[in-house]
Amino acid sequence: MSESRRGPVGAMQAAIRGWVLGVFPRGQSGIEYETPAGDAGLFGPDTVTWRVHADFPGMLSGGLCALLLQALHPRALAGVWDHSDFRTDLVGRLRRTTAFVAGTTYAGTEQAHQLITRVAAIHTRVRGTTADGVGYSADDPALLTWVHVSEAYAFLQGFRAYAGMPGPAGFDDRYYDESRCVAEALGARDVPASSAAVDAYFERVRPELRFDARSREVLAVLRRVRLPVPGATFSREVFLGAGAALLPPWAEALLEVTPLQRARHRACARLLRTTAPLFRAALPDGIAPRACRRVGVAPERLRHWDGVDLGR
Repeated sequence: MSESRRGPVGAMQAAIRGWVLGVFPRGQSGIEYETPAGDAGLFGPDTVTWRVHADFPGMLSGGLCALLLQALHPRALAGVWDHSDFRTDLVGRLRRTTAFVAGTTYAGTEQAHQLITRVAAIHTRVRGTTADGVGYSADDPALLTWVHVSEAYAFLQGFRAYAGMPGPAGFDDRYYDESRCVAEALGARDVPASSAAVDAYFERVRPELRFDARSREVLAVLRRVRLPVPGATFSREVFLGAGAALLPPWAEALLEVTPLQRARHRACARLLRTTAPLFRAALPDGIAPRACRRVGVAPERLRHWDGVDLGR
C-alpha cells in the first residue's frame, strides 16, 4: 500500500517495523516459536514474564540500561572486555543476547533448555584476570546473579516506563520470582525474588562497583554504535537516552551523569513513551504473538492481567 493510502500513522508504523526488523532480522537465531503445539515453555501465557518481555520498547531500552549497569562491575566487565567482540560487533552481541532472552522466555521447553545448556558451556571458557589482578570466571554464581539482577531490574523498569500497562500490586515481585529460574539454571545462586530483595542486593553489591577506564570505553562504544537502519544516529540516541533514564539514582551518580545529560535522558524517555504504541501496532506478528498461537491463546491476552497468578 502506498504511503498516501495508508496515512501518516500507517507510514510511521511501516517505518518502525522496517527499523526493528533491520536491527533484529528474523530467522537468524534458529529458534522456532510456533512448535511444538501446546508447549508453554518455561513460563507460559499466564505469567508476568510473558507480559514484561513482550514489550519491545521496554525491553530494548531496558537492555541498554542493563548494559550501563553491568559496565560498573569490574569482574563482569572483564569477561566482556577479554572475550567479546563488543568493540567491532556490538550489534551482533545485542542480537545474541536478545535471542537468548526471547528463546528462554517464549520457545518451547526443550529449545529453552538447549539455549541454557549452550550458554552455560560458553561460560566455562570465559575466565581470566581483571586489570587489578583479580580472577574471574563467567560461571561464577555471584557474577551470574549480578548479570541476571541487573537485567531483570532494567527490563522491569522499561516495562513500567514504556509499556503503557500499569501492573497490579505485587506484579513486580512475581516477575522477579518467575524470571530467576533461568539464572538459576545457568548456575546463579541466592537470586533475589522480590523488589525488596533486589533493592537489598544492590545495596550489598554497590561497594564492588566502580566507574573506571574500561567502563568509559564500553560507554563510548555504545554511544557510537552504528545501527544498520535508516535514522541510525537519532534512534540510537533515543533508545540510549530512554535506557539511561531507567537507571537508579545511585547508578547515575556512579556513572557521573550530569544534570544536562539527565534532562536529555528524560526527554528521550518522553519521546519513547509517546511512540511506544506505534511499536506495538507495527509488530503484531512478533515473537510473543507467535508463542501465543503455539499455546492457543490470543496475543491480546498479554495486554491485560486477567488470569495471571500473582501468588508467591
